Amino acid sequence: MRVAVMGAGSWGSVFSMILADAGCDVSLWARSAAIADDINSTHINHAYFPELTLPKNILATTNPDKALTDADLVVLAMPAQTLRGNLSAWSLSIPTDSILVSLIKGVELGTAERMTEVIAEITKVDTERVAVVSGPNLAHEIAAREPAATTVACINEEFAIKIQDACTTDYFRPYYTTDVVGVEIAGAVKNVIALANGMAVGLGYGENSQSALMTRGLAEMSRLGVALGANPLTFAGLAGVGDLIATCQSPLSRNRTIGVYLGEGKTIEQAQTLTKTTSEGVKSCQSISDLANRHGVEMPITEQVVNVIHRGTSAEKVLKAFMSRPTTAEEGQELMEHM
Repeated sequence: MRVAVMGAGSWGSVFSMILADAGCDVSLWARSAAIADDINSTHINHAYFPELTLPKNILATTNPDKALTDADLVVLAMPAQTLRGNLSAWSLSIPTDSILVSLIKGVELGTAERMTEVIAEITKVDTERVAVVSGPNLAHEIAAREPAATTVACINEEFAIKIQDACTTDYFRPYYTTDVVGVEIAGAVKNVIALANGMAVGLGYGENSQSALMTRGLAEMSRLGVALGANPLTFAGLAGVGDLIATCQSPLSRNRTIGVYLGEGKTIEQAQTLTKTTSEGVKSCQSISDLANRHGVEMPITEQVVNVIHRGTSAEKVLKAFMSRPTTAEEGQELMEHM
């Protein structure tokens, strides 16, 4: 199988490795000529993973047309807010019979569209040919080929299995589902909850505080997902609670790391400078809040993260505001009624 991976950042590079290890011929598009030349000459992406030697069946290029030629799968691995612009430039070069796979965990600013919605809108492909991969996939651990699992979601079950087969290795185990909405919402919202959890860590709060934030964060993502038509059981799986735990608890998580800096009293500008990487939670928290408001869904943790990121409120104040909310019943019974 021939695969075009569009984006040579952390996850794009590592997912290319997975595909190549699974036997695919991979064409990796990089915006930077230096990165493309580095990969082709040394089989190492020194900008992101100097310790990782990439398989030789990965060929890097800065030419999107060349990368996309005859691709069976087109894997999109770029920041959420750049997807529309890139796809608009590439759409005519994407093979008409290819399956488009999003690795992006975000919601678009302004439109509040999920990534698969943006993909379908710009490329005009049928939604059954648009898929998403999401789960507890910390790139640095997978780069070391440590065992990991993920979720492949596509409304066409045959295509979901095709993607699953393309990225199955002895260290990477994908499961498939047809619940695209649930998997995407889980992947986007968990980044915002990880920011909040990182704030708690930065403030010196312990496991009780963190577990409360993660559990109530799971309730938030579930409420929003169900309102959009997702299967509530998705949030109990790898794309939901699995990815939430990894992103909230691991020091490798960029969203958690930025949250820690914010909890320590740094500004969002200082935190982003220190991490030097894209945080989808920072970019998407406002659009997720907008999406929730459109559907009448309460997301108090997300609202407080927006206050920190966009309104300059201190992390300590917003966590206190969250804790001062009126006590209510848990949503377990409510979600059971949707099953």
